[in-house]
Amino acid sequence: MSRKIRVVIAKPGLDGHDRGAKVIARALRDAGMEVIYTGLRQTPEQIVSAALQEDADVIGLSILSGAHMHICPRVVELLKEKGLDDVQVVVGGIIPDQDVPRLNALGITGIFIPGTPMQAIVDFITGHARARV
Repeated sequence: MSRKIRVVIAKPGLDGHDRGAKVIARALRDAGMEVIYTGLRQTPEQIVSAALQEDADVIGLSILSGAHMHICPRVVELLKEKGLDDVQVVVGGIIPDQDVPRLNALGITGIFIPGTPMQAIVDFITGHARARV
């Protein structure tokens, strides 16, 4: 029997709007995943540390500040340094279309803008993340 998918939801940077992150956390929990919400103003180092400590399968970043092209590469770099290359990273927030290819090149294929149906996010994570045993 495999364990539930474990997701760390993080709110990096200085943006103090966390309602969306909390809504996502609840939707994923209601879908049967184990969800750890790190809270506001997390650094990439804190986020990767939480993923390591929690044995996360997925990191979900909620970024509305426009800092995604600074934060996402750093999170991916730190995951590689810690040997956590298999942790799926998804990002939600205000992501301009021109930034999507660069995020995809980092390995971030789950990119969700405001208004994305919760079920689409749940389905993406369920289909792309594998619970590590």
